[in-house]
Amino acid sequence: MEFSTKRGNLLIQWLVGVGDLTVLNLLLHAVYDGLGAAYTEGIAGHLRDITLLFNFCYFFALYFVPLKVHASVVFIDKIVQRSALLITFFTFFFTTCLMFLNVGEGLGVFIAVFYAVAATVFTCWRVLARILIKMFRSRGRGLTKVVIIGAGKNGLELYAMMKEEEAYGFKVLGFFDDNRALKPLLPNYLGATDEVNRFVLTNDVDEIYCTLPGTQDEKIRQMLNFAENKMIRFYIVPEFYRNVKKSFVMDMMGSIPLLSVRREPLQASYNRAIKRAFDIVFSLAVLISLYPLMYIVLGIMIKISSPGPILFRQKRTGLYGHDFECFKFRTMKVNEEAHTAQAVKNDPRKTRLGDFLRKTNLDEFPQFVNVLKGDMSVVGPRPHMLKHTEEYSASIDKYMVRHLVKPGVTGWAQVTGYRGETRTLEQMEGRVRRDVWYIENWSFFLDLKIIAVTVINMFRGERNAY
Repeated sequence: MEFSTKRGNLLIQWLVGVGDLTVLNLLLHAVYDGLGAAYTEGIAGHLRDITLLFNFCYFFALYFVPLKVHASVVFIDKIVQRSALLITFFTFFFTTCLMFLNVGEGLGVFIAVFYAVAATVFTCWRVLARILIKMFRSRGRGLTKVVIIGAGKNGLELYAMMKEEEAYGFKVLGFFDDNRALKPLLPNYLGATDEVNRFVLTNDVDEIYCTLPGTQDEKIRQMLNFAENKMIRFYIVPEFYRNVKKSFVMDMMGSIPLLSVRREPLQASYNRAIKRAFDIVFSLAVLISLYPLMYIVLGIMIKISSPGPILFRQKRTGLYGHDFECFKFRTMKVNEEAHTAQAVKNDPRKTRLGDFLRKTNLDEFPQFVNVLKGDMSVVGPRPHMLKHTEEYSASIDKYMVRHLVKPGVTGWAQVTGYRGETRTLEQMEGRVRRDVWYIENWSFFLDLKIIAVTVINMFRGERNAY
């Protein structure tokens, strides 16, 4: 068997694991030597035993946060997230063991420094490992050899995805389909479906991807049994994928499989707890430190710029479609269209101060009161006025899905170019697609990334903010 198949992927996993242990052990001794006796006297006489315990804790943490760096498709932000999570679990287990062994006394500074350094260096190592793996695969090494059964739309889309980037690690040998008339139209036609078994055995195929319709279930069943008997992984692309292009989540009701069309990390109570805890801490920090001074200074300037209240209050659509009162610093003159017409470029209703507040996102700061109340989150789909919810829910498919989570002060759509006025239905559809993507791919680190980009945009100014 060539290196480029199952053994190659297994070897990559082992090399990454060895790299993990090497990096962590070097960091342990670097921090130990760097801090000196004042912060390490508790382990000075037991360094060898503690090093063994240290390595054991890595394998224990790895059970909860397994390796994913070698996967065919994995994105950098997920690697960063899983690396930080692994270090957190690992440091917690290591600290707990030291405390039970009565070695942890006086080592608070040592643990804190190690955690801070390890979280940074280990994450960089994992990202580097992923880059090296991609470079290795892009040169035609370590590839997974696959065949696709069925040359319909699903099969062709799957082929295009696998060939999109060589670093994914797929080597598509070709298609099998009973319609021989497709031969001149396909990149590599290998034969009819009854020729799959012979080809797979003679060409050492690693994985089979079946895109045949469910009407050919007997043929699919036979090929599945063959693949399992020959220890070849067999994947089925569901026929209705063309109509519901989602990342399905499978659950079981007894022996009956159930497919959910959407993965929602925030359905998990512990994820909601993490997000809510962060919302409370972050909003309190803003409201205590920045907001009082902003309210006084900007309030005076708003009053001078035009008559009316300092805060603009508007009913908007929130979680599960429930209305709530959203707060903003007033950026327009008091007008009758405030609750029905969105701001446009060179809008005559805006004040000069209001234009500045919008471009810098400063008008949104009162919404941290909404966050603290629980009506909003720091990050989430932006809440729309009730009139827009009524209009767009009738014309945009899956528009209401964006209300499965709390609306946010900032969001994924806003930091990816969909902030401000939506002149066309296509622009709103683009915003909705990004909102739904956020719901399906939420992570705490994604929230931090969105906040960081939002802060950068505040200083840089946003072209579409008006």
